[in-house]
Amino acid sequence: MKNNAPSATATRRRLRLSALAARLKQRPRRRPRSRLRRWFGVRRTTGFVLLAAMVALRIWDPAPLENLRLRAFDYYQALKPRIPYQRPVTIVDIDEASLRAFGQWPWPRTLVADMVDRLKAHGSVAIGFDVIFAERDRMSPANVARALRDLDPDTKEKLEKLPSNDDMLANALRGTRAVLGQSGILATTTPDPSMPRSGIATVGPDPSPYLITYLGLLTNVPVLEQAAAGRGLLTIRNERDGVVRRLPLIVKAGGIVAPALTLDILRAVTDSGAILVRTDAAGVKSVAVPGLEIPTDRNGQLWIHFGPHDPARYVSAKDLVEGRVPAERFRGKLVLIGTSSVGLLDIKTTPLDPAIPGVEIHAQVLESILARAVLSHPNWAKLAELAAIAAVGTVIAVLAPVIGAGLLFVLGAAIAAILIAGSWFLFDRSGLLLDFTFPLLASLLIYVTLVFISYVREQKDRRRIRQAFGQYLSPALVEQLAQSPEKLVLGGEERTMTVMFSDVRDFTAISESFKRDPQGLTQLMNRFLTPLTNAIIGRKGTIDKYMGDAIMAFWNAPLDDPDHEHNACLAALDMVRSVEELNAVRAEEARLAGIPFLPIRIGIGINTGLCVVGNMGSQLRFDYSVLGDPVNLASRIESRTKDYGVAILAGERTIAKTAGLVAALELDLITVKGKTEPERIYAIVGDTGVAASPAFRALQEINSAMLARFRARDWDAAQAALDRAAGEMKDFGLQRLNDLYSSRIRAFRQSSPADDWNGAFAFDTK
Repeated sequence: MKNNAPSATATRRRLRLSALAARLKQRPRRRPRSRLRRWFGVRRTTGFVLLAAMVALRIWDPAPLENLRLRAFDYYQALKPRIPYQRPVTIVDIDEASLRAFGQWPWPRTLVADMVDRLKAHGSVAIGFDVIFAERDRMSPANVARALRDLDPDTKEKLEKLPSNDDMLANALRGTRAVLGQSGILATTTPDPSMPRSGIATVGPDPSPYLITYLGLLTNVPVLEQAAAGRGLLTIRNERDGVVRRLPLIVKAGGIVAPALTLDILRAVTDSGAILVRTDAAGVKSVAVPGLEIPTDRNGQLWIHFGPHDPARYVSAKDLVEGRVPAERFRGKLVLIGTSSVGLLDIKTTPLDPAIPGVEIHAQVLESILARAVLSHPNWAKLAELAAIAAVGTVIAVLAPVIGAGLLFVLGAAIAAILIAGSWFLFDRSGLLLDFTFPLLASLLIYVTLVFISYVREQKDRRRIRQAFGQYLSPALVEQLAQSPEKLVLGGEERTMTVMFSDVRDFTAISESFKRDPQGLTQLMNRFLTPLTNAIIGRKGTIDKYMGDAIMAFWNAPLDDPDHEHNACLAALDMVRSVEELNAVRAEEARLAGIPFLPIRIGIGINTGLCVVGNMGSQLRFDYSVLGDPVNLASRIESRTKDYGVAILAGERTIAKTAGLVAALELDLITVKGKTEPERIYAIVGDTGVAASPAFRALQEINSAMLARFRARDWDAAQAALDRAAGEMKDFGLQRLNDLYSSRIRAFRQSSPADDWNGAFAFDTK
C-alpha cells in the first residue's frame, strides 16, 4: 500500500526553499559588472598603474636611473669604440720630460711663442691652447728689472724698454688661427665689453635657459685675447660618477654665451664669423659652422664617441722646441697644446680609459666631428623611450591575464631582445643613443609583478579548490586539482559521466522513532552519511549534494576517470556493506539499551550518459553540479529499488562498461515516468569474485531464459524458469523479483498484453 504522507526529506526541502525565497526577497540585487570592469581585472589594473608609475619615474629621471642609462651607453662604446682612420689632430704635450727640461709651468711666454712660431713654420692649420694665460708673465723683462734689487739703472732702463713676454706671444699669435682656452668658474665676473668674442647666431628660441651656466668666466690677459683668432671654453664636466661622456659645445658663462674650445677652433678653421645654434621647444638641437652641423643634447652638449687612448697623437713639447719633430707631424693638422703631467691635474676618466689627459678628450672631439662619427641623443629620444615603455608595458599588462606563464616568459624574452637589438642597431648604424635599460627594467617590473599576482591568485584558487572540494573529493584528488586547476573546467562542460543517487527506505518511520530525541536523529544521520561519503570519495567519486538522508554523487568530473562506471559500482557495494556494518553495531546498541531496533536500508541508483557539469546556480549562489537526462534517469532508477527489493540498480550503459567486473543481473525493461524509451535495468549483487562464482553464473543463465520466455509471452516456460531459480534468487536477495514476475505472469494469463507490447513495464510514479 502506497504511503501518501509527505516524507521528512520532502518537508525539509520545502522549508529550505521557503527560507531561501524569503532571503532573496530581502536581499538587494547586485548589479552585474560591466564589460569594462571585467576587462580591467586586478592584474591589468595593477599593470597599468605600474606603467604610469614607470613613465612618471622616467620623466623625473633620478640619479640612479641616469647612471644605469649612462653605463649602458658606456658598454656600447666598449663593444664598439671609434676607430680613428685619420689623425687630423696632433697634441703638443707639456709632459714630464718637458717640465724637467724647461722648468715648472707656467713657462715664459717667449718659450710658448717659439712653439707657436715653429708650428706656423711646419704648416699647422690651427692651434688650440688647452691652457689659460690668466696672469701676466712674471718673467717679462720689466718684471725682472723690478724684481732684481742691485740692478744698475742703465740695465734696468734697457730691460723696461724691451717688449713684454706677453707681447712676444701676442705677436706670434697674430696671423695664425690660434684659439685660446677659457674656463667657466663659480665666482661672478663682469665681462669686459672691449674684449673680442666669438659670434653666436640662433635659429629658434633663446638657448640660454637650457645651457650649462657658470657665474663667471676666467679669461686670458687682454693682449693675448685681442691677438688670438678665437677663444673657447676648455672646461670638461664630469658626470655624477666622475666619468666624462659629454662635452658642452656651447655654454653660458659670466652672462655671455660662449663656445667650447673645440667648436671655436672649427669656426676659426672655416673662417666663419659666427657659430649657428639651432633650438626648439625642447632645447638645443645642434650647433653648426660652415659645412658641419653637430647634434647636441638639449643642453648643448656633445656625446663623445671615444676611441682608445693612442700615444701616437702626442708630440713632446721638448722635442718640438728642440726641433726633433718632422714637419709632417703638423702640416695640415689641428694642433692642441696641453699637458699629460699628473701634477698639473688635467687627468680625466672616460668610458674606455680610467685615466686620460684632458687635452686628448678635446682631440677626440675634433676627430669625431671631422670624421662625422659623433654620437647623438636627440631631444625626441626621451619621447621615444617613453613610447617604448608605454608600448611594452601595455602589451604585457593586456596579455598577461590571458596567456600562460610560459608564453608570457617567451613574450618577455622576445621584448627584451627586441629592445636591446633595436638600441644596438641604432648605435651601430647611426650613432643614436636610445636607452633600452629603463624600458627593459619597467617591463621586467611589470612582468614580475603580474607573475607574482598570478602566483598569489593561483595559491588563492588552490585554497578555494581545497575548501570547495575538500568535503566532496578524496584528499588525493583535491590535491591534484589544487596543483592543476586547469583540469577544473568551470561554467559547464559536456562529458560522459556516471551518476549515483542513494536514499534511505522508510526514513519516516526511523524519524518518528526519534521524535523525542532530535539530537539522536542528527547523530544517527552523521553516523550513516559518513561511511557512505567515505565509500564514494574512496572510489574517486564527487559528492554533488546531500538532500536530507539522500546523497547525489557523480564520477569522471572534475577530474578524468576512465573507469568511472566500475568505480561507481564498487562504491555502491561499499556503501551497502557500510550500512550492514552500521546496522550490526546499532542492533547491539539497541539490545543493550532495551529499545526497539529499526534497521537502515538504502536504495542506490546508478546511470551513465552524456551530462553537463560545472558551476550551476545564480549570481548569488552556485554549486559545482551535474545536469542532464542521465541524471534524471539515475534518480528514477534509485526509486525503483524498493519495487524490486534490491539495494543497487544500474542502467544499461553502466553495466555495458563493467561486464565481468561486477555481478550484475538483468531485472527488467522499464519505462519510467516522463520518458517513452524503455531502459534495461540491472541489479548489482557483488564484485568480480561474485560475478565469477558458479552460483551466480547459473542464476544468470536461468534468469536470461526466464526473461526471454516472459517477453515471448510463453508464460508457462517463464514460470518454470522462475521456479527453478527460486533458491538462487533467495541466496542473492532477489526473492521479491521472483514474486514480482510470478504476479505479472498471473495477470497476463488473465489479460494478455497488447499486441505491440515490447516486454517493458511502465511506471506511472517517480
